[in-house]
Amino acid sequence: MDISTIVGLILANVMMMMAIFLGGAGFGAYIDVPSVAIVIGGLAGVTIAKWPLEITLSLSKVLLKTIFFKSLNHSVTINEIIGLAEKARRESIFALEKVEIDDPFTRKAANLAADNRPPEVIYAILQMDVDSMEERHKNAISVIQEMISDAPAMGMLGTLIGLVAMLQNLSDPAAIGPGMAVALLTTFYGAYIANILANPCKKKLEFRSNEETKNMAIVITGILGIVAGENPRLIREKLDSFLPPSERIREEEE
Repeated sequence: MDISTIVGLILANVMMMMAIFLGGAGFGAYIDVPSVAIVIGGLAGVTIAKWPLEITLSLSKVLLKTIFFKSLNHSVTINEIIGLAEKARRESIFALEKVEIDDPFTRKAANLAADNRPPEVIYAILQMDVDSMEERHKNAISVIQEMISDAPAMGMLGTLIGLVAMLQNLSDPAAIGPGMAVALLTTFYGAYIANILANPCKKKLEFRSNEETKNMAIVITGILGIVAGENPRLIREKLDSFLPPSERIREEEE
């Protein structure tokens, strides 16, 4: 579970509620059902219209990955690859087929190596997996990026609708202030969805996608080194380049 996503969203919402409370208007002044319907309904409508239904239906599952995500430890992946390299050197590359590996991508790479496939074939097959994963992530991130743009636009449309309704009642000066407040609420809702909810989720998904791509690149580089018969020490030197200097030093000390 990614605690930072939960803590960040809670902190941002608490600060918003504190500002509303200290402003003196009360929480009731910030609740308007027609404004919510315009922003939420309009945003849902344009999102469904822009993207294939299967992509929009899978959006909730993608958003959950910002919270329920198993963090990747590149050092652990490197150590696992080095273990495979040492086993292949002690016994043979065919012994990799019997090794129990939890990660599906690493297991697939090891099985391809154990099948004695040519390096270019192994690279092509594994790279197709990487490209497919990146395409799926790109689609999900693109949907959220469009929501970041569309939510404020829906808010502005709602504000214009509210202003038109308010201008119809200019004969009643007492109604102008409350009418303007309601009209501005749609802009508030749009900005809230875009900046407090959608944008943090998009950034977290981009980071997770980059981390997963990096982890897969470590596996590909290591497996190709094993297939080429390279010394495990040389393979570690290659894979350590994926780590920041501080972690490389710790690996060397161990």
